[in-house]
Amino acid sequence: MSSGLLSRSASSSSSRSAALAQAAAPGVPSMRPGLRRALCALSSGRGAALRPAAAAAAVGPASPPPAAAALRRRALCAAPAPGPARWPAAARALSSSPPRAVADARAPAASPAAPAADGKAAGNGAAAAAGAAEAPTFQDAIRRLQDYWASLGCVVWMPHNTEVGAGTMNPATFLRVLGPEPWNVAYPEPSVRPDDSRYGDNPNRVQRHTQFQVILKPDPGNAQELYLGSLEALGIDTKKHDVRFVEDNWESPVLGAWGLGWEVWLDGMEVTQFTYFQQAGGKVLDVPAVEITYGLERILMARQGVSHFKDIRYNGAVTYGELFLQNEYEMSCYNLDEADVGEQRQRFALFDAEARRLLSKRLPVPAYDHLLKLSHTFNVLDARGAVGVTERADCFATMRALAREVTGLWLERREEQGYPLGLVAPPEAPKPGKPPAPAAGGAGAGARSFVLEVGSEELPPDDVLSGMEQLRERVPALLERLRLPHGAVRVHGTPRRLAVVVEGLAARQEAREARLRGPPAKAAFDAAGKPTKALEGFCKKNGASPGDVAVEADPKGVDYCWVTVNDAGRSAAEALVEELPGLVGSISFKKSMRWRGETAYSRPMRWLLALHGDTPLPFAYGPLLASATTRVLRNDARPERAVASAEDYEADLAGAGISLDLAARRGAIWEAAQAAAAEVGGSIPEACRGDLLDEVANLVESPTVVRGAFDPAFLQLPEEVLVMVMRKHQRYFPVFAPASGSSPGGLLPAFITVANGPVDAAAVAAGNEAVLRARFEDAAFFYREDLKSTLEELRPKLAGTLFQRDLGTLLDKTDRVAALTPHLADAMGLGAAKAVALKAAELARADLATATVTEMTALAGTMGRHYALKQGLPPAVAEAIFEAALPRQSGDALPASDAGVIVAVAERLDSLVGLVAAVGAPSATADPYGLRRAAYGMLQTLVTNNVGLSLSDAVALAADAQPLAVSAEARAAAVDFVTKRLEQLLIDGGVSPEAVRAVLAERGDNPALAARTAGELQAALNAPEPSPLRAAMTALSRPTRIVRGKQIDPAWAVDPSKFDCGEERALHAAYLEAARKLQPGSQGVPEWLAAVSGLAGPIDAFFEGVFVMTDDEAVRRNRLALLRDVAGVSAGFFDLAQLPGF
Repeated sequence: MSSGLLSRSASSSSSRSAALAQAAAPGVPSMRPGLRRALCALSSGRGAALRPAAAAAAVGPASPPPAAAALRRRALCAAPAPGPARWPAAARALSSSPPRAVADARAPAASPAAPAADGKAAGNGAAAAAGAAEAPTFQDAIRRLQDYWASLGCVVWMPHNTEVGAGTMNPATFLRVLGPEPWNVAYPEPSVRPDDSRYGDNPNRVQRHTQFQVILKPDPGNAQELYLGSLEALGIDTKKHDVRFVEDNWESPVLGAWGLGWEVWLDGMEVTQFTYFQQAGGKVLDVPAVEITYGLERILMARQGVSHFKDIRYNGAVTYGELFLQNEYEMSCYNLDEADVGEQRQRFALFDAEARRLLSKRLPVPAYDHLLKLSHTFNVLDARGAVGVTERADCFATMRALAREVTGLWLERREEQGYPLGLVAPPEAPKPGKPPAPAAGGAGAGARSFVLEVGSEELPPDDVLSGMEQLRERVPALLERLRLPHGAVRVHGTPRRLAVVVEGLAARQEAREARLRGPPAKAAFDAAGKPTKALEGFCKKNGASPGDVAVEADPKGVDYCWVTVNDAGRSAAEALVEELPGLVGSISFKKSMRWRGETAYSRPMRWLLALHGDTPLPFAYGPLLASATTRVLRNDARPERAVASAEDYEADLAGAGISLDLAARRGAIWEAAQAAAAEVGGSIPEACRGDLLDEVANLVESPTVVRGAFDPAFLQLPEEVLVMVMRKHQRYFPVFAPASGSSPGGLLPAFITVANGPVDAAAVAAGNEAVLRARFEDAAFFYREDLKSTLEELRPKLAGTLFQRDLGTLLDKTDRVAALTPHLADAMGLGAAKAVALKAAELARADLATATVTEMTALAGTMGRHYALKQGLPPAVAEAIFEAALPRQSGDALPASDAGVIVAVAERLDSLVGLVAAVGAPSATADPYGLRRAAYGMLQTLVTNNVGLSLSDAVALAADAQPLAVSAEARAAAVDFVTKRLEQLLIDGGVSPEAVRAVLAERGDNPALAARTAGELQAALNAPEPSPLRAAMTALSRPTRIVRGKQIDPAWAVDPSKFDCGEERALHAAYLEAARKLQPGSQGVPEWLAAVSGLAGPIDAFFEGVFVMTDDEAVRRNRLALLRDVAGVSAGFFDLAQLPGF
């Protein structure tokens, strides 16, 4: 659930964007702001009220700027001055260690569940009250952050003087991250989001919230540790609380910008966004910048222990509400009710024109200001519900083009000025060292364990798995290539490290004798027979002398020089130091980033450890030099640990509380979580053991299970809503009561979360309970609002959103689907479900107008079903409303009821045909309306339910209902597009491409029949010999080869009176018998094989006794017509010519 105070903007998260896309049928925008934010409006470019924070240090060395600039730069480049005494020592130095933590770190497998105090949400007791009393006021928090970051060399900047949707959009960030100049800045930024307007009623959402923005360029190398120091400056004890970096990949197509990083969670609450900028304004950044964005309202609500933004203590005398509540109410009235749509559109055009005029005058700064005004105008229009898909795309294109032009001109102007702030110096590349040679006969002479650890900032869970798999495959291959015998190989992964441990790795490479070919003899010796430089170089390279060379001819008779070399091999350490950089560099990910220099990895790589026995392997990769030092928890008393030997590595990490083995970590979490659930009489559903457990296990490396509770009153909300919030937004395990007989157990007011490392369990439980309470309060607010209207009353609101310029509004689309539904039901042979399907079609999209679906888009369809049942609609109608949204993503459930199948297909068919007619089919690189997903889901529905439907007939029905003329070409394009998706679906299902093409050539118009036939054909192809299909293919290949390429008039009919031999009559009779048994519209491959089984003998006899190309033209034509008919016996089933071996 997104919230202005409780989560980042949807536009900031790729995963959020994916969820939004799945919530609505293809091409359909959301009715409400939450869905609209997924489209990444420019001024809401980054983060929500609160964004993950990244702490960064002062800039690194810079090349000397001009003298005047050097004075300005000195403060930025200088080592930071000591901060106030209350800051931890670790926060007072750029390269210092992170804050100390409790010393009694416990092993994760032994970590007991930490129950919530008395089963109540913490934060209400004396400890919480004391903490709130010590918490900073709002303005004191800003001052503390300013002081902290200023002490580290940051310029303290001012908020911008026009509306921005996030601190990112202040030119101090968006423009200054561009180019090669160093830049360190910190500033508060009031961020305006019109679609977050709630009249001041929602306790967790405001249309103007305050971010605190930090930019560090270049990356100082210890940004996360510095960030943790800033939390300490705010009075947050990072030794007691669970601070985690949770994957968040930000992208704004409107800005032409993207970056990789994290949400930073404090006891389950997102308090900051921490991002490494990679691109802005369509420009790849010369120097990636660290961006840290704090959500101040969220942090202060938690620190002060208040549940409504208006109760935040702004200073010692006034509250936030006393200062800003009137502003919230009046601006909400403007944003949602009073802003004149026509005038806003005029402003959009005027700001666009003025920005372009300023660009023509080469004034990027005022042009950028007008881009911000234009963007804010768009957001006001969006909040008024006045922007549809096509208009949105046009507005985005306008803003994207302006952003590119502004950033391009800004870079030109900075270059013209000679880069006044100087240039960021490239990082120094370390020089690899030479490992000490093991003493002969000493401890190092025998086989020893080998360990390689690649340490980084927190990897996304999927990247942990990907990296482990790559090491599992590549390390044994590397050791084999290096001729290094070894024992077992174990690969480990946690959020901060990928590691491989190899037992019993040989001390030296195995010796080998190699015969090497050198230069041709004519180039190896001069006219006097003396060695040339070419031969001498070859010999020197391979440790041989010219006297060792033999001359032999190759198979073509060319004389070459050959030498036999005995390679005794090098030490394992020498060989590995040379090869390990390539191994580390070969690890790749779906998304990689740069942080300093050109080295790329999933997240910044911070250390390398490599040991063979007790021998360090000092190889260099990027800016790092491998050593014998690892890192453990940041709040550990000793966050860096020297490892004496490879044999000690796993035990040393276990002693520091790090659970290296993924399977063991996963099992320990599940066992402890179930035990914690059992303490309150519940259990965790087995379904959570899949993706949720996998993700949680890769979010922590020292798991501590904590149980929390929530107010049972929230159980009045739909269970799906509560579980969605817990699982998707918070990564909590929901707790259910045991099943009673055939009835499933209900949800209990408890949850399980997993902290990283030893924590104050009560504090962590309290923090997570507060976060969940706020999210549930949001959900309750939205749910109550939704219940005020029925689906029938909500349906007309769909007229407020344009589906597509040529295709009308969402209401128009809903009406088309309803009109199409009865005809489609008849075409599918599902007429009995027509009435139910029609009612469901009329209401299937109505829940897009509800507040709950606006905020939790993945519940589209689910909430429609819930509200339908709530208002007393028949269960069959409610189920069909739900199934109309299926499938929502890959692997999702599919419609199962007849009515659900009809409506789900009608929804997608209308989008496919209408959008192909209006804008064309998707290209190879662009599918803005998600038509591939729509077609795939439609086909899955038909195939899984074995519902026959002619694609061409269905497209014609949908085309006739469109508000624009659908040409024959567009209809054909739609059919072709869906057929190609069907081909992919069948191949994904395990059918060979040849078999798929063979079936689609004859049955592609009926997806269910085609899928069934393709499966049967593949089974027949896989059957062992003697195979009936192979026999039929062999027999039918002969008549096929004869008629292929011949000009045989289709009008030629077989005339039995022209047969002059028995073989012709026998073949004709066998053909007629086979044709009589065949029914191409319904039968499958087994029936076809049975029908044609009698053709093989007559075909063989025919070709043995009959000369086809006789001189008698009438007889020749008759025989060709007969063979044409026999060769075409598979027509309507599959095309034999597509099968291998035919």
